[in-house]
Amino acid sequence: MTVTKASVFVAGSWGTALAAVLADNGIDVLIWSRNETQVREINENRTNERSLPGERLPANITATSDLERAVSHGEALVFVAPSSAMRQVVRSVKDFVKPGQLIVHATKGFETETLKRMSAVIADELTQIDPQRIVVLSGPSHAEEVIRRMPTTVVVASEHKESAEAAQDLFINTYLRVYTNPDVLGVEIGGALKNIIALGAGMSDGLGFGDNAKAALLTRGLAEIARLGTAMGANPLTFAGLAGVGDLIVTGTSKLSRNWRAGSKLAGGMPLEEVLQSIGMVVEGVKTTKAACLLAKAHGIEMPIASSLYAVLFEGKHPRDAVEDLMGRGRTHEIEEIARIAAPKWNV
Repeated sequence: MTVTKASVFVAGSWGTALAAVLADNGIDVLIWSRNETQVREINENRTNERSLPGERLPANITATSDLERAVSHGEALVFVAPSSAMRQVVRSVKDFVKPGQLIVHATKGFETETLKRMSAVIADELTQIDPQRIVVLSGPSHAEEVIRRMPTTVVVASEHKESAEAAQDLFINTYLRVYTNPDVLGVEIGGALKNIIALGAGMSDGLGFGDNAKAALLTRGLAEIARLGTAMGANPLTFAGLAGVGDLIVTGTSKLSRNWRAGSKLAGGMPLEEVLQSIGMVVEGVKTTKAACLLAKAHGIEMPIASSLYAVLFEGKHPRDAVEDLMGRGRTHEIEEIARIAAPKWNV
């Protein structure tokens, strides 16, 4: 399908950056925000200072607070609401959505109450849309770099090949390379769980533990992501790609990452609520840590890093004590563990 008009929900940093990509591709973009001041700023000043300070937006982006207008405008609807708000946003537009519209989401997280991935939340609400046609966009991508047209590579996943390719055509350009992947489950799990490990990487850096410790944390964190992901039915090869190790690297090593910054502040002794207030935007890794620990328990999976971070975030454990506990765990064999993750059914 050829798309000439798209609507983006909501006007956060990543939603605004993706809107700019679409605008650069010649798409007529309408971005929705419930904040009237933000709507006026985008329309009058071509800026979104709260989300992407100092950046100018293309002229073919318009903002609105009118949900029906936003849905009716787009041949493609791109949902980039925080995971905690996704159901509310999608539910508010469900009566206006038509079966032929392309549905894409770019949110990395779980719904804490139900432990559902975002594509499942969207499918719950948009019953007029074939759930196999919902597309997930993920991968190593800082909004601050994409808005500046710095080279970036992402992946779009859908069980419906034509929908994935339509999304690929919609976003791909000279600075944003887009791959397709049929493993929706793996792409969503990788995108969500890497935020947990990025929190830990920020803590490690904040404690001054150095590159050796961080490399170990990222590597063993990837093993945890793959362990839970494959238990839930994902293809282990997905975690070796953009939505797995690629996203983990960019989120776990950069000060642009909210999750890394949150972890670093926690290591300095700042209470969680103050950390979240100081960052001023959603830190998905916090709620995802809760969801991951519940999912691990449900699937009988051991996730020591996620469990240790849970203790730091919600039980008052000091980050240094959590690291010492991780380093003092019993001996294990790396290759045997990798072989268990690469389940035989995938012929890896």
